[in-house]
Amino acid sequence: MRLERKWLTLFSLAVIWFAFPFTIFADEIELTGDSVNIRSGPGTNFDVIGSGNSGETYELLEEQGDWIRIQFNEEDGWVTSSFTKMAEAEEEDEKEDEKATETSTSSVETISIPFDNTHIRSAPTTDGEIVGFAEKGDTFKVTGDQEDWFEVSNDDLSGFVSKRIIKKSPSSSTSTSVFKNKTIVIDAGHGGRDVGAIGSAEVLEKDVTFLTAQELASELTMLGAEVLQTRTDDEYISLGSRVSYANTMDTDAFISIHYNSIPEHPDVTGIGTYFYKGKNEVLASYIQSELVKETEATDRGVTHGNFLVLRQSIQPSVLLELGFLSNPDKESLLGTVAYQKKLVSGIISGLGKYFANE
Repeated sequence: MRLERKWLTLFSLAVIWFAFPFTIFADEIELTGDSVNIRSGPGTNFDVIGSGNSGETYELLEEQGDWIRIQFNEEDGWVTSSFTKMAEAEEEDEKEDEKATETSTSSVETISIPFDNTHIRSAPTTDGEIVGFAEKGDTFKVTGDQEDWFEVSNDDLSGFVSKRIIKKSPSSSTSTSVFKNKTIVIDAGHGGRDVGAIGSAEVLEKDVTFLTAQELASELTMLGAEVLQTRTDDEYISLGSRVSYANTMDTDAFISIHYNSIPEHPDVTGIGTYFYKGKNEVLASYIQSELVKETEATDRGVTHGNFLVLRQSIQPSVLLELGFLSNPDKESLLGTVAYQKKLVSGIISGLGKYFANE
């Protein structure tokens, strides 16, 4: 009798299993940066087998230290955890709703592209061919809605764009009023014969600092600040001339932009902010906090720095080390438009909080 009951129980469980199958969802990670290197193994010494962009998701297979193994083009790939986050889990009923409206026209009639060089693809998948690039501010009519993708078109281009990218449209919470009548000097580190640090792929620090300075100057000008730059071209300017210029112009803030490099330790990463005088620690803390929040980079903290441009400054001043060019993965990320915008957004948010609390 006990044997019969046992078989009856097993049979009942089998019926329930097949009648009401369970769906198992694998964990997924989402990339948080563009042009992120995907490697054949867990380390920068392994070959690059491809790259991914912000918003793309991959099945998480394994975690090993700071590296994550993912399913990439039907093979295993490894990506550093610095540029990933766990993809948001979707409820089963939301999935059913998406399936029901998979090909329905979205209630969103038009969208505006939030970033330059946004990929427009031939199909609603990251495997779809890139048919073109949209620039920040370009508008598209939404002609369809398929799961995580908008089908879009305008006079020049049609295809699919990831909803995640559109939803990440930057909205500035910094009040423009705090920048009115503020004079900010931006110092793009190095220049001319002084190339600064040299990256693992021979990217020059002077070029990346200039890229950041130009983007920062543009954004601050739009917020109403008077922006001055120690160099507006690839030219050599002495350190003394830079700080003298800032002191002469009665500056409200002096921001010196740099990137770091430790070739013998290519895995080192992170952002750090330096100050010299005690009162400037507040400015440094605000900017460092907002940079880390915006970029999710490793926080190397706020540190006293005995640099000439800080030591001789009579105005509020900080020196920013915005990343390591000696880290191959970070080097490729630092040159992307999307990441530069995150850096600039963090600097501006920190400056805004500093001015608002003076």
